[in-house]
Amino acid sequence: MSEAKKTPFYEKHLALEGNIVDYCGWLLPVQYPRGLVEEVHDTRKRATIFDVSHMGEITVEGRDAEKYLQKVVINDISRVRDNAIIYSPVCYPDGGVVDDILVYRINPEKYLLVVNAANTDKDFAWFQENLFGDVSLQNRSSDYAQIALQGPNSEKILQPLTDVPLSRMNNYHFLPAVTVAGVKCIVSRTGYTGEDGFEIYCNNMDASVLWDGVWDTGLKHELNPAGLGARDILRLEAAMPLYGHELSKELTPLQAGLDRFVALNKAVPFNGQEILKNQKQEGFNRKLFGLEMLERGVPREGYLVKAQDQEIGWISSGSFSPTLDKFIAMAFLDPEVVKQNKEVQVEIRNRTYRARITKLPFYRRKK
Repeated sequence: MSEAKKTPFYEKHLALEGNIVDYCGWLLPVQYPRGLVEEVHDTRKRATIFDVSHMGEITVEGRDAEKYLQKVVINDISRVRDNAIIYSPVCYPDGGVVDDILVYRINPEKYLLVVNAANTDKDFAWFQENLFGDVSLQNRSSDYAQIALQGPNSEKILQPLTDVPLSRMNNYHFLPAVTVAGVKCIVSRTGYTGEDGFEIYCNNMDASVLWDGVWDTGLKHELNPAGLGARDILRLEAAMPLYGHELSKELTPLQAGLDRFVALNKAVPFNGQEILKNQKQEGFNRKLFGLEMLERGVPREGYLVKAQDQEIGWISSGSFSPTLDKFIAMAFLDPEVVKQNKEVQVEIRNRTYRARITKLPFYRRKK
């Protein structure tokens, strides 16, 4: 077994007394002394800084880059303009999910793909397997450090560090060459928390300077660090899928409720297109729903969900929500049974606890 890797910010986490764990082969903070609950509140009310350098980055270049991406991702790449970003699942021919990724269009012949840390090598192999035309791929993951600055104070913190007018940046847009705290960066208005914020990429050698610049300025705006635990709770509150939970080789994007990211009728055939078309027409026996616990039980991944003592699905992600002050979960349930039941039961350690079926997301920020 290979030794876990350290990001360029590892020493920063130690200095801030982060609780370090091995996550997907990376040594990362799961939380800091303030704790998960405060880190979630900090993100929702002020701003937090996350180390997300474990994420993978793959470049796609060449005359046929757009045509190639149209085949390997299921969203419609032709809708994306320069300096814009599109979210998309990547599917196997049977409709199961390879990964869900962000596609950054630099120009019609150059794209940056941001992929999940645990899937980087698998994704790169899949992209190579599907390669055609005048296209070159490079796994650039080892070149990049990345921080996420999330929360309502994010723009106030970042603006003094760059000459670019950040207020003009729309969500899911980016600038490929921005100087931040004297460091050349890619800056995107994206995140995995449900809040406004930015994700900032730089060369590994410049990572410490970037962190220090953001941290020093951020202290004037109550910036705090946040770890993996808070990030997972924040994305759950915002009902953002996590690969291995709401998406997997056995689950399709339609089951996960990602219909708006599935371009079933785009002209270029893509992997899984016919299977997904059939599933859209015929339906499926499990679909993603939200649950709010009505009794004090903790819903965990894998716990069974029942209605009238009959098993109807399972929990994919669950936790206490500091923002809503209640236990919440996402669950794959039988949609026909859901039509007849507003309440269900979650089986926790051989006992059932009442839960209410609710719409997703649980939390949506005010704009």
